[in-house]
Amino acid sequence: MSPKPANHDPRLVLVRGAGDLASGVILRLVRTGFRVIALEVARPLAVRRTVSFSEAMYDGEAWVEGLGARKASGPEACAPILEAGEVALLEDPQGLCLDHFSPLALVDAIMAKRNLGTRIDQAPLVLALGPGFVAGQDCHAVIETKRGHDLGRVIWAGQAEADTGKPGLIEGRGEERVLRAPLAGRLEAVHEIGDIVEEGEVLARIQGPEGQGEVRAGFRGMLRGMLRPGLEVARGLKIGDLDPRCVVEHCYTVSDKSRAIAGGILEALLAGKAGYGL
Repeated sequence: MSPKPANHDPRLVLVRGAGDLASGVILRLVRTGFRVIALEVARPLAVRRTVSFSEAMYDGEAWVEGLGARKASGPEACAPILEAGEVALLEDPQGLCLDHFSPLALVDAIMAKRNLGTRIDQAPLVLALGPGFVAGQDCHAVIETKRGHDLGRVIWAGQAEADTGKPGLIEGRGEERVLRAPLAGRLEAVHEIGDIVEEGEVLARIQGPEGQGEVRAGFRGMLRGMLRPGLEVARGLKIGDLDPRCVVEHCYTVSDKSRAIAGGILEALLAGKAGYGL
């Protein structure tokens, strides 16, 4: 464990990523007294954008279950946002602001299924979500993100289960829940998040150099997530999520999976503080 710098902030956590799973982690951390700065790319691709703080990169602010996030113009602009009890969102995919801050912990919640540059020496406690990281090598602990018995488990040695490339089942629906772009081009949404749609309905269209492609519902369900209309997408990219449960409220609250993962992060954070005297 690296020694604490003189300007170490015992309540500050930096989170790489602010999509739906990261936002569930951020929400729990702020609700339990931590201050959070989230680091994002300029144009995030959050499917469940109604529960993703990353939307502040487009709109300047975003709200999830009553907690606000605001886009900061730079590291110096984060302080007043944090003092207001909100989440500060920075365009900093490389984590360069670590030279400016001295947080208690760094959480990699990008969910890229691989390590995009997070190192175990970047903060007194470094945690990561899902596959692509080895605890004790890339970070201090890994949180299991695969649905099932071990979801949310804190792994202090080793790694999470490998990515199977197959979505978890919800009421028997797996891969058919995921909506993918049939070709590269600009996304045009036909339905809004929260809409109940019937099998075969057109949910979105893609306008690209190869022409126009349509994305249709494979079963009756609720459109739980959809990328922002107008974004340029690649062929095969996940652009939406269809939910067979049809509970509209689920579109606007953090998911069960995200809450389980957030519990694992909080456990690792508190255990790390106690174990290392942070």
